[in-house]
Amino acid sequence: MITALVVVFVVAYAAIALEHPLKINKSASALIGAGLLWTIYALGADKQSMVSAELGESLMGTAQIVFFLIGAMTIVEMVDAHDGFYVITSRIRTAKLATLMWLVGFVTFFMSAILDNLTTTIVMVSLMKKLLDKQDDRLFFAGIIVIAANAGGAWTPIGDVTTTMLWIGGQITSLSIMKSVFLASAVSLLVPLAITARTLKGRDVIAPPRNAGGITCKASHFERSLMFYLGLGVLVLVPLFKGVTGLPPFMGILFGLGVLWAVGDFMHRGKPDDDKEHLTLVRALTNIDMASIVFFIGILLAVATLEHTHILSNLAQALDQTVGRLDVIVIIIGLVSAIVDNVPLVAASMGMYNMAQHPTDSFLWEFIAYCAGTGGSILIIGSAAGVAAMGLEKISFGWYLRKISWLALIGYLCGAMVYIVQYNLTH
Repeated sequence: MITALVVVFVVAYAAIALEHPLKINKSASALIGAGLLWTIYALGADKQSMVSAELGESLMGTAQIVFFLIGAMTIVEMVDAHDGFYVITSRIRTAKLATLMWLVGFVTFFMSAILDNLTTTIVMVSLMKKLLDKQDDRLFFAGIIVIAANAGGAWTPIGDVTTTMLWIGGQITSLSIMKSVFLASAVSLLVPLAITARTLKGRDVIAPPRNAGGITCKASHFERSLMFYLGLGVLVLVPLFKGVTGLPPFMGILFGLGVLWAVGDFMHRGKPDDDKEHLTLVRALTNIDMASIVFFIGILLAVATLEHTHILSNLAQALDQTVGRLDVIVIIIGLVSAIVDNVPLVAASMGMYNMAQHPTDSFLWEFIAYCAGTGGSILIIGSAAGVAAMGLEKISFGWYLRKISWLALIGYLCGAMVYIVQYNLTH
């Protein structure tokens, strides 16, 4: 049975990694893998009732992550429908490319920490089309945006799906991850920014024609600002809600979603249906990426079978005996996340190591949050942010590998060294 489980998981994982050449959506591969793994486990187990109980336990943990993601993604869609991000992007103005690079890097870094790296990448890459006329400049900026978005998402519990998984799973707490990983994440961005700024020094921003790509305002200035700050407030206050009430984060995000929904309906109550239809939360719900949600369900349930059958814990022991150093193992995990999706990697890591040996906020979990979050920047296919930028600006794998990958790798390794030194100094 163990051999069959491993073979099925490896095949499903390969299908996920080869989504584009196979032309099969990774969500389908994840669901088929999960279904086959649990079927094999149920048929090979002595007590099927025990397997059902374990499936229920795994589903509870998976549902908390899924409900949180649905709420967060809907809030972001609601803000975007009101052009709320224009509140930030409208303030980015400069005549020098190097200065613009620093501005875009910092805005992306902090915006990603509050929202998420995928949404931030889409917003910032779209903004570059309105600020830069030359495609070569836009491609370069898109690469830096991917690095900045992944770095920003790694140091907060709501900035990246993998960090959110660790937070909801109890492996990290919000304040600790922010204090411990912020410096390393910042260094992983500052190093590539410093190198890039030197190459762009003295070059001027060449803006597109005045009317090209103009922002179409779908809401009034008041409505835009209200939805932006309210949506932002809900996302920022979720960790505080968890700390005060002790309730899971998904309850806080759903509560905030209800408030945003009520405020939106009240604000647009006097408008004709045709004018307000695209501004409603109902429309926002239809715009969220449900394929990604389904993928998370499939991959988390698939990994759960390996956890319950002790395959992951045995793998952790084998790595410890072969490699020996925990920091090297986690750095390798981060490098692997540049090739394959970091969600199943982190899910597998959560099953490989138990919290009795590695308690909440220990070195392992915080370092995994950093490495899995920033390691995906090394290749364009290594993160959702990279894939989004790839689609928006038609970035080729080879171009990113030549121009951006080495910057991301240097930043990743520098940030990893900073975290290790910081941890040794503070513990």
